[in-house]
Amino acid sequence: MFHSKKWAAAMLLCLTLAISACSTGGNTTNGAADNNKPGSQNTAVTQSNAANVPANTDQAAVQPYHTSIETKFGTVEITAEPKRIVALGWGDAETVLSLGVEPIGASDWVAFGGEGVGPWLEGSYQTAPTIIGTLEPDYELIASLQPDLILDVKSSGDEERYKRLTDIAPTVGIPSGADRYKTSSEDQLRIIAQALNKEEEGEKLLAQVSDAFTKAAGEHPEFSGKTVVVGSYQSSGFGAYVTGSTRIDFVKRLGFVTKPEIEAVENTNFAIKIADERLELLDADLTIVVPIGVEPGVVTDQPLFQKIPSVTDGRAVVLDRQSSRAFSTGSIPALLWAVEHLVPQFADALKGKE
Repeated sequence: MFHSKKWAAAMLLCLTLAISACSTGGNTTNGAADNNKPGSQNTAVTQSNAANVPANTDQAAVQPYHTSIETKFGTVEITAEPKRIVALGWGDAETVLSLGVEPIGASDWVAFGGEGVGPWLEGSYQTAPTIIGTLEPDYELIASLQPDLILDVKSSGDEERYKRLTDIAPTVGIPSGADRYKTSSEDQLRIIAQALNKEEEGEKLLAQVSDAFTKAAGEHPEFSGKTVVVGSYQSSGFGAYVTGSTRIDFVKRLGFVTKPEIEAVENTNFAIKIADERLELLDADLTIVVPIGVEPGVVTDQPLFQKIPSVTDGRAVVLDRQSSRAFSTGSIPALLWAVEHLVPQFADALKGKE
């Protein structure tokens, strides 16, 4: 009888353990089934973590999209990644493209036609942008594009223009302290890169341009300290660019210096007009002329232009249409193209007539 009781107790213990094990297994199965139901939060988090979050990543460290940009008209807050960008400023569209983003609307300041960009960015668009006017943009057309960001970084800095644009979408205007159309290529790129959360890419592009200028200046030490005038010609007559223009920035980075007589002319623009009776101001060790809306031959055929000493001596370059556009656009891709194609022209002209 003692053995019988002992055996019965052992059987009871085994039965209890079996039931306990089955009960635990059943709860696990039911829990997994519940978690796999649509809308189950636990499973959604687990799947998201497995697919998107590296091991040991602290999700609390992931920051929302936000940047603050200081402009002439105050601070612009961008709190979401821009998806529909309208680039209105001079070279703004090319700058956006150089950072790997396509604007849906763009202004064509130097009349490239087509998609509004130079050959250095040919094929960059998958979808051609809507082309918008420059000095007097069509505000209704801009609004119809439903932009979530407008870039007017290199522009007139006109307050009325800025207000009308901000009525449509958040607008990044010219930098704080900048004058009309005097935003440098570096500031333009950095501001736009900040707005697009592409600052690292922007700095790499700036380094590439810096290396190109350093190399060109090193290969042409004869540029250093030589005076240069960058003039212009259009139907209304001659002019000259001053410090603040990307064209002047360009030649200074090669080692040239500008003429004090031109820099001394009081103005708030990036260029001055030069009367026919004062064309001697265009004389320098090197004279560069940008034709605007006319062919180069129209400039070289001007009798008064032919009397300028540097022109007479062969130390003048009248840029062709493609070179003028690259020189004037000032975007990073245009600058790289210009360094490659214009520097040899400058070097040849500086030698004068042989």
